[in-house]
Amino acid sequence: MSGQSVAGQTSAALDAFVERAAARSTVLAGTGIPTRRVEAWRYTPLRSITEIVWKEAAPLDAASAKNLLDKIAYPANGHLFIFGNGREVTSLSSLPENVLRTDAEAVDPLEDRFSAVLNGALGRDGLSIRVPKNVDAGLLTLATLHQGSAISTHLRHRIVLEEGASLTLFDANVGEGEYLSNPRFDIILAEGARLRHVKHQSEAENAAHLAIINVEVQGNAEYDSFTLNGGGAVARHEVVTTLAAPHALVHVNGVQVVNGTRLNDLTSMIHHAAPDCNSRQTVKTVLSDTAQGVFQGKILVDRVAQKTDGYQMNQALLLSEKAQINSKPELEIYADDVKCSHGATVGALDDEQLFYLRSRGVPEAEARDILVTAFLTDALELVADEALRELLLKGLFS
Repeated sequence: MSGQSVAGQTSAALDAFVERAAARSTVLAGTGIPTRRVEAWRYTPLRSITEIVWKEAAPLDAASAKNLLDKIAYPANGHLFIFGNGREVTSLSSLPENVLRTDAEAVDPLEDRFSAVLNGALGRDGLSIRVPKNVDAGLLTLATLHQGSAISTHLRHRIVLEEGASLTLFDANVGEGEYLSNPRFDIILAEGARLRHVKHQSEAENAAHLAIINVEVQGNAEYDSFTLNGGGAVARHEVVTTLAAPHALVHVNGVQVVNGTRLNDLTSMIHHAAPDCNSRQTVKTVLSDTAQGVFQGKILVDRVAQKTDGYQMNQALLLSEKAQINSKPELEIYADDVKCSHGATVGALDDEQLFYLRSRGVPEAEARDILVTAFLTDALELVADEALRELLLKGLFS
């Protein structure tokens, strides 16, 4: 990562924020906030976080947390664990009895990734759990809530699934006001383990969301993830996965539905570090008004990773001439016996289909929603849990 030094920053607000972080990070002390000159952030400028003196948030009480939860659809069953303004809301939180709380452990600093470096500098312990061998822990909803002005939180979560264990995690993000949410997840899946990670990011209009997910997948294990992006002034969901042993499987799928002046970004790096592994990524983006969407996806195949099967597709639907999509799929392959592909398409609504619906009495707004939903259907069907898929459908246009 490269950029301007802290000493060279001109914004007093930026200095105040970065200096607080740089005091704990030699990387940030040398680089500061990445600019468009940094390739990884070329399409996602961070101006909105450089104009505010972010401060630590006061805890949320249970009543405020309940009110915020009403703003997002989440599963009625399973267990619910809540963080409000970066702190556990203990009176509303519980874990399945077979899920164990653990102490936080040292993690890879990921020093080439700004979201991880910022979290490392300012982070505090979040949810750290372990699912024992061969245990199916069921469904857990992790709700991250914010309320306030010019506040920032930097939660560090750690999820370890032992051999043959399984868990479904619904990751809900919502708030009110002006805030920066910078969570980090470190996920370790042992042999034969399976994690379904379904995320709904519906942050407030003036919020910033910089999330990074770091996943290690061992042999015959599966990380099956799906993200619905749609909130925040600027929001980035970044996934870094390593398929570390044969027959590992990774899905990094998602949908972005972005309106107004928002910018949403889904970035991934899928590292095939072992032979006979599969990865799949389908991301669909719908943009209206002057919204911007970003997709950056890279598949890296090591020389040892023969028999790799990697697939990546990004498709965008522009509902306005002023909307903008930036798509950057990449393959970096060092093995010679692989099956890898990527692609990207951009289009607009089909005028003939829209006319057909309107000629049969369907109002224009409803007709457009029908066509948009049809465009997104095959991506949403990648969410295997029908109940969670229905929740995401409810959140598409909210």
